[in-house]
Amino acid sequence: MKKFVLATTAAAMVLSGCAGMSDTQRNTGIGAGIGALGGAVIGSATGGDSKAIGTGAAVGAAAGALGGYLWSQRMEAQKREMQAATQGTGVAVTQTPNNELKLAIPSDVSFDTGRSTIKPNFVPILNQFANGLRNNPNAEVRIIGHTDSTGTDAINNPLSVDRAASTRDYLISRGVPQQAFRIEGRGSREPVADNGSDAGRAQNRRVEIYVGERPQG
Repeated sequence: MKKFVLATTAAAMVLSGCAGMSDTQRNTGIGAGIGALGGAVIGSATGGDSKAIGTGAAVGAAAGALGGYLWSQRMEAQKREMQAATQGTGVAVTQTPNNELKLAIPSDVSFDTGRSTIKPNFVPILNQFANGLRNNPNAEVRIIGHTDSTGTDAINNPLSVDRAASTRDYLISRGVPQQAFRIEGRGSREPVADNGSDAGRAQNRRVEIYVGERPQG
């Protein structure tokens, strides 16, 4: 138990030492501290000696530092730019607990019912978004398409993928590297509103874009 307390104290020192760091350094340090604590827990739980616990903490610190996304000044700047670009459009721009930039884009902005063709009022938002992505070589982008519950899974599942693919393809056409993207289609499986009303179904027909920045190697 005493050995575990020492490892825990070391991890806490990593976390407390983040006070004077930049956003990038702070987030990496927090990840390292949490990873160190997790590694120490594993070493202690398996009955290891102080050397084993120390090794577990070191391995955990490395995994923690590399495993998460950073919320850098560049990410904060892109969030502010997108909030300004989407003001009054119904697009929600937020920072997730995992330090990803999230854009939730409803159907009245993005796609017509049953279609995967990008609507004209979606284009300026994507243009602004592409500008930020081109300036962030470490960005990883996930695009997730959703539908309402109208129709069958045989229709909705591929439609949700097609909407994500259309968004990705447009951003690639604006100069964002193809390797930055991963797309998914969730069909009607993850509603955010009641599918029993027109307004609810409109909210559920949406595209969500997530951007995470990895630490520079």
